[in-house]
Amino acid sequence: MTSLPPSVRNARGLYLITPEEPDTDRLLARVSAVLPQATWLQYRQKVADSARRHAQATALQALCAQAGVPLIINDDVALADAVGAAGVHLGEDDGDIAAARARLGEHAIVGASCYDDALLAERAVSAGASYVAFGAFFPTTSKVTTRRATPELLAGAMALDVPRVAIGGITPDNMSPLVAAGADLVAVIGGVFEAPDPVAAAIAYRQGFRPVL
Repeated sequence: MTSLPPSVRNARGLYLITPEEPDTDRLLARVSAVLPQATWLQYRQKVADSARRHAQATALQALCAQAGVPLIINDDVALADAVGAAGVHLGEDDGDIAAARARLGEHAIVGASCYDDALLAERAVSAGASYVAFGAFFPTTSKVTTRRATPELLAGAMALDVPRVAIGGITPDNMSPLVAAGADLVAVIGGVFEAPDPVAAAIAYRQGFRPVL
């Protein structure tokens, strides 16, 4: 288990995840429009080659540094280290949490996907995870999901004393029970970037936390 700085322990709000955008300039434009509404930003890019991923992550890190928003890299500890990102997010098959913590340092944000598994969350925190993510809570088009998390998982994870992230098909209209159950952040891709008005959508997510912010 690691000691979390207050900026991480008290994180609340919109955890924005980037879309699969091959054009770096367009990616930056799309992100910069909504970044002021985000608590954290995660760079997620599954199809680009390593050179493009490095270029995009470098550009996003500069953008996030200017905005004061931590950048977290999905599934790639080496890339997070190379661009000086705030941290990394790991799925259960994407690398060792303790090794990521050792490489990125005690102040890095190291997140773990825990799906619908409370025991996996406990193990992740014991290994040094800064936060745990549960989902999918609702059907989602961003990725293929076979597991369904419940609000009870969020409530039960309070004792872990790390931020709890809810992910999967979350909208401003259905997020209220998750926040009430203890979600500190909601992670969103399409709910913002595929919305008719991404800025308005991002603001709506933030407003969903208003009672607890």
